[in-house]
Amino acid sequence: MSWVFEDDSVRIAKITVGEWDNNVYVVNCVSTNRAVVVDAANEADRILDLVDGLEVEKVLTTHGHFDHIMALDDVTRALGVPWYMHLADVEIAERSPDGPLSHGDVIEVGEIAIHVLHTPGHTPGSVSFVIEPTILSGDTLFPGGPGATRWDYSDFGQIMDSVERHLMAFPDPTVVHPGHGLSTTLGEERPHLAEWRARGW
Repeated sequence: MSWVFEDDSVRIAKITVGEWDNNVYVVNCVSTNRAVVVDAANEADRILDLVDGLEVEKVLTTHGHFDHIMALDDVTRALGVPWYMHLADVEIAERSPDGPLSHGDVIEVGEIAIHVLHTPGHTPGSVSFVIEPTILSGDTLFPGGPGATRWDYSDFGQIMDSVERHLMAFPDPTVVHPGHGLSTTLGEERPHLAEWRARGW
């Protein structure tokens, strides 16, 4: 297995799946072997192969867009685990999670803690997951700017507030792993905040 982050306590693996090149992450506590899947997007067999040998406890969902949940049923059924999402995205996902996610939640996975940030704008219920020194940002922040806000329920000002107030509260070396594409750091993106605000999307 290839890990995009690894230290003495936590490992994070990533695969890219489906026609929209969604990133699926697995966060694993080294000492207990417990793990969570973040965004069961597509290609359930590949996700299940990725977690083979790990004690997966739940699936976490960054937001309710269909391309982030296409393998959800197959993965949760195969693993016998619940899935979690912010309740503001129930209408978008057209389904309710087994458990809610809220800003400030702390999800314990073995001996590690995943902190939940509500980062709306792309969707009303978008969340990001902090496992310092990394952030799994879903579709809230990418290299080069925030995620798309072209839907009636999206809000560009809101996603910029989410980026500035919540994500940018962490130090520059923090690595951001988004829902699609390549990773970046907060330090690389921070100088462009005013430019993004002025440009608007």
